[in-house]
Amino acid sequence: MILRRSLLVAASLAAVLTYAAQPAPSLSAPAAAQARSPAGMPLVSLKIRSGRHVHRFTVEVAVTPEQQEHGLMFRPRVGPNEGMIFPMSPIRPATFWMRNTMVPLDMVFIRANGTIARIAVNTVPYSLDTVSSYEPVASVLELAGGRTVALGIRANDRVVWRRP
Repeated sequence: MILRRSLLVAASLAAVLTYAAQPAPSLSAPAAAQARSPAGMPLVSLKIRSGRHVHRFTVEVAVTPEQQEHGLMFRPRVGPNEGMIFPMSPIRPATFWMRNTMVPLDMVFIRANGTIARIAVNTVPYSLDTVSSYEPVASVLELAGGRTVALGIRANDRVVWRRP
């Protein structure tokens, strides 16, 4: 009995160590197009070039009107290198609000050429006040509140991502 239990423990430990030793999955270009968030949205890699720095994020792509309407509502947290991007088609002025959004967000309004038009920092959870791009944009990126300030990201920095 003791031998059987010891073998079972050893086998379990070996399985855990084998799994832990495997590299974490990365979002290379082909894999990113296939990866999905728990909400079922495509996951993609996104970079923001700010001066000499490149900041990397993994973001959900809100493709459908339903996904765009729901956005990050009811989420208790957004990780420091996570977010959601909302492609705009056609390019147009964008207006967002924070209804049912539990955490502060930074809203990054991105022009068609990939540069940042404007950043609304630390938007207020549950607020019905509108947050506007003030000009036509190709996409809007939502990040954890305060993240753009912490990283020194500002207007006219460049956002690079590939739509799935």
